[in-house]
Amino acid sequence: IKSERKKTNEKRKSFDDEAQSGDIDADAAARDAVRCLEHAMVVVAGEKNIYRAVVAPSLVPSDEEGAPKISAIYRKACVGAYSYVSACVVDRTMDIIETVFLKEGGIGQSSGAEKEGTATGLTVRAAASAASAGLRILDGVRMLGPSLAKLCEMPLEDPNDEKAKSSTQSPMSIASSLCIAIHRTTVKNTAKTLENLAKAIQEDPANGEKDHRPLDARLASVSSDVVRSIRLISPFVSAYKSVTKRRALPWDPNIGEEAGEMDSYVRFLIMRLLNSLQGKALNYTKNEDDEGGQAKSNMFMINNTFYLLQQLAPEGQDLRSTDIEVFQLDQEWFREKVNAIFKSEKGKYLAHWENINSHLTNVDSTAIEYQKNKKLLSLDSGRLIKERFKGYNDEFEHMYNIHNRLSVVDPGLRKELQGEVKKVFLKRYEKFYDKYSQYRFSKKKQNEYLKYAPQKVDNMLNSMYGGNFVVTEDEDSD
Repeated sequence: IKSERKKTNEKRKSFDDEAQSGDIDADAAARDAVRCLEHAMVVVAGEKNIYRAVVAPSLVPSDEEGAPKISAIYRKACVGAYSYVSACVVDRTMDIIETVFLKEGGIGQSSGAEKEGTATGLTVRAAASAASAGLRILDGVRMLGPSLAKLCEMPLEDPNDEKAKSSTQSPMSIASSLCIAIHRTTVKNTAKTLENLAKAIQEDPANGEKDHRPLDARLASVSSDVVRSIRLISPFVSAYKSVTKRRALPWDPNIGEEAGEMDSYVRFLIMRLLNSLQGKALNYTKNEDDEGGQAKSNMFMINNTFYLLQQLAPEGQDLRSTDIEVFQLDQEWFREKVNAIFKSEKGKYLAHWENINSHLTNVDSTAIEYQKNKKLLSLDSGRLIKERFKGYNDEFEHMYNIHNRLSVVDPGLRKELQGEVKKVFLKRYEKFYDKYSQYRFSKKKQNEYLKYAPQKVDNMLNSMYGGNFVVTEDEDSD
């Protein structure tokens, strides 16, 4: 195992490099740590067999007359020697587990940063891998630790001494104490990795040089990272319960049987994510040079909340098979919370298009007058229609130029939004266009005013929300 890990580590420069690449092999390190724990059990079991075969016979008193008695000091020395050998194995195993937490788990990095009052420096992906690795190790320690501790025990009393058998006091060996220490430190370090994951979501950059806000308001990487995080940690329900039973956590101050389940932690992570997304969305509106800042803010929340609903609480859908166990959140609070945000942001977004309708008002029939030839409208009448068409054209072009830069990667959501936008003004525009395009209200620029026929507008809206995303032929044909 050590040789394999060394080959892998030669390719790594630092934990920071791993975090940036998003390819931290924490899970492999956790599996190696559990394998070391299993190997420690094999070694200690072998030592115990040797002790029973070689040493134990010399500790059995002889029934022969005049046979020397077994010295208590000698008996204690033999048991102490076995305890020493076992303790060396257990201590080495404990070092390996702690090393995994310090390096792959990022405990050392986050602890140092915390003392300085700065951010942990861990990405969400790195923190999620570390939390999953910690829970995996704890799962192994939880199941194998008691067996290892039992193997490390060796009775000090004479098996033929009835008084010693009836005694309830049995001194704990160093090796057994170290087994307990392994469990305690693993619980402590795992709790730290869980806290680091929550902090990493909170600290995900919302502004500045490392701003994680997409320019076209598409899905934020933190959303997919949090979904991945939930799927990584969700299989370790029992290991998580081992942590909450023994340690009070920021999201769950109770301990023992009153401590919460994995669902409480997942809810805490989702609330942290929603707060992070809302902070990012707000920063779109702070750029005074960006006319579409508010639209970007709304679209950003639409994209992210839709993704969360699809990934964690899909209705009437089969989740795609993945390499990791899928965790589907079925709590009512999640659907209500996220769906409420989705609908609210969608309503605010569609409201941007409402202003187009202000130009599609009817012209009073009494105001429509023709020139002498009865084909061309009078200047005043023509001006009324011109103003409406010009106002619509300018407003539509302005809106289209802003919103066409936005991106909706999900084809279903893209078509849904395109259809909702059409409902805002397109039918009304069709009626307006069909009615007033029949009039000749401009002698030379009639075609310029009528350049946006309803079908052309419909086609333009169908091509919206590409952003930097290229629509494939398959998606376009759907």
